[in-house]
Amino acid sequence: MPTANPTDARAPQARDALFTRIEERRDDLVALTQALIQIPTINPPGDAYTDCAELIGRRLAARGFGVEYVRGVGSAGDSDRYPRTNVIARIEAARPGACVHFNGHIDVVPPGQGWTVDPFAGLVRDGRVYGRGACDMKGGIAASIIAVEALLESGLFAAGALEISGTVDEESGGFGGVGHLARLGYFSKPRVDHVIIPEPLNVDRVCVGHRGVWWAEIETKGRVAHGSMPFLGNCAVRHMGAVLHRIEEELIPRLARQRTEMPVVPEGARQSTININAIHGGQREDHDGLPSPMVPDRCRMVIDRRYLIEEDPEAVRGEIVAILEDLRRCRSGFDYELREVLAFLPTMTDANAPVVRAVAAAIETVLARPAQRVVSPGTYDQKHIVRTGLLKDCIAYGPGILDLAHQPDEYVEIDAMVQSAKVMALATLDLLAGGG
Repeated sequence: MPTANPTDARAPQARDALFTRIEERRDDLVALTQALIQIPTINPPGDAYTDCAELIGRRLAARGFGVEYVRGVGSAGDSDRYPRTNVIARIEAARPGACVHFNGHIDVVPPGQGWTVDPFAGLVRDGRVYGRGACDMKGGIAASIIAVEALLESGLFAAGALEISGTVDEESGGFGGVGHLARLGYFSKPRVDHVIIPEPLNVDRVCVGHRGVWWAEIETKGRVAHGSMPFLGNCAVRHMGAVLHRIEEELIPRLARQRTEMPVVPEGARQSTININAIHGGQREDHDGLPSPMVPDRCRMVIDRRYLIEEDPEAVRGEIVAILEDLRRCRSGFDYELREVLAFLPTMTDANAPVVRAVAAAIETVLARPAQRVVSPGTYDQKHIVRTGLLKDCIAYGPGILDLAHQPDEYVEIDAMVQSAKVMALATLDLLAGGG
C-alpha cells in the first residue's frame, strides 16, 4: 500500500498528477459505464442484480479490495429468482483514519416507450453514453470507481479507508439495498464517516437532502349491482371521483401556496406537491373479452405527496383524512379505507458538514466556479443512511442532468463523468486528510 502523506494532495503538483491519471482513464470510464448499462437491472422486478453486483465486485477485488455480497433477505421483492444482491468493497490504508464511502444504486426503471436508440446497448455518440441508467446512475457509479482507482494509483492514499457499494431497489424505496445494509450497520460510525452518493444532480451541485414523501392508497367502497340498474348499487368509482374533485379543487391550490426555504431544484418543486400515481376501479383488465355489466364496489387510488421540511408530517396525512371524513359526512353512501404505503421525513445535511465543504471546494477547483447547494425533489438513499444509520455526513454528488432521469434516450456526458471523477477524488483526499 502506498505510504505518501495524504496532505501532499493539497499541493498543485500532486493534484494535477491525480487529474492527469483520471483523464488518461477516460476510455476506461466510458467502457465501464457501457458495461454497467448493458446489464439490464430493471426494477421491477429486479432483473440481473447479481450479475451487476458481481461485475463491480470482480473489478474491485482485482484492485485489492475486500468484497462482500449481502442479499436483502426478507425485503420486498426478494426471492431466489430475483435476489436483492448488494456488493460492498473496502480497502484500508497502512494507517487508521476516516472512511469515505461511495454508494450507488444499480437498479434502473423500465425503459418505457419513445427510445430512438437501444436502451441497453450503451451507445457512445457525440460525447455522450446513452442507455437506461446512464444518467441515473451508472455513469455516477463508474465515475466513483475511476476516482478511487486513480487515487489508489497516485500514492496519496496513506490513512483511512475507502468503500464502494452497489446497492439495489433505490427506485422502489431502497429497502432491500441501503435500507437493509443500514440496519446491519454498514452505514454507521465507526465503520463509515462520510458518504457520497453519485446521483445525477448536475456536475456543479452538492445535493444536501430531499423533500419528504408520503404515499398512501385510498380505497372507496360501494355495492355491486347490474350495470343497467345503477340506482340499485353504490358506485365506488363515482365516490373516488368526488375525492379527486376535492383534491383538484381544494388541496392542490393550497399546496401551491406552500413554499420552502430548502434549495430544492427544479424551481417547481420548491412547493408542496401531490401526484396521482395509479387508479383502478371495477373489474380486472387482464383479459381479452368484454367486461360484465356491473356497478363497481371498489376503487383504489395511490397518491404521492411530497412535502417540505417546514411541514408537519401528521398534518400532511391529516389533509387527506379531512377530505375523506368530510365526504363521509356529506356524501350519501360514501365509505373508505386509507393505507399508508411508505413515508420518509425530509432530510437536509448541514451546509457546513465536512463532506459538503469538501465536495464544494473540489467543485470550485475543478470547474473554476462556485458549487450550488441544492435539495432533490424526490427521495434517494440518503434517507436510510441518515435515519437508520444515524450518519449525518452524507450528500449526493455525481454527473448527469437531473431532468434526464427516467426519460427516453437517457444519457450521461463523458466530460461530466471525467469532471465528477476529479471532484470525487479531490474531495476524498481532503476528507481523508481531515479536511472539509
